[in-house]
Amino acid sequence: MPRLFTALEVPRDAALSLSLLRGGLPGARWIDVENYHITLRFIGDVEGHVADEIANALDRIRRPSFSLKLAGLGAFGSKKPHSIYATVAPSTELLQLQGEIERICQRLGLAADSRKFVPHVTLARLRNTATSDLAHYLSTRGNFATAPFKVGRFVLMSSKDSVGGGPYVVEETWPLDARGPRPSLSADEWLAGAHP
Repeated sequence: MPRLFTALEVPRDAALSLSLLRGGLPGARWIDVENYHITLRFIGDVEGHVADEIANALDRIRRPSFSLKLAGLGAFGSKKPHSIYATVAPSTELLQLQGEIERICQRLGLAADSRKFVPHVTLARLRNTATSDLAHYLSTRGNFATAPFKVGRFVLMSSKDSVGGGPYVVEETWPLDARGPRPSLSADEWLAGAHP
């Protein structure tokens, strides 16, 4: 059974900038460029009917498109680093979208995500990487940044049970409307046929 998660895709120009960061770190297993993404909510292994319920609920999200920028690098695992990532610059719109997806998942019976949401793009998984090598790598690339890019949709992705890093498959997509949320209708307006 595939593992599911919601995500934002990384456009080609930003992915190219990220790919230039590959190399120069012993013990790093670099993520393939086509697998770069920003995870919004890890869902995990779920039955088909639960996946359908999640997809149907996500279909009701109405959010405006927005811009993001990647700026800076970091590492997860303070005592024993296990991955390096590119940081996503703060974005209220991103947090609002992620929060809505989280609430939908909880309403459908999924446990709350125990980890704090840290928007990022994983670049490499680390194995036996010396902290001194990691510190040197991060310090020499600390001024990394991409140009802002437009986020026009979010996706439901799947991955096979593996060590991590893909391959990932886009299962379903939902557009973010440039005009923003649709106005909600009252019950009277809905019954009168005012809905689209």
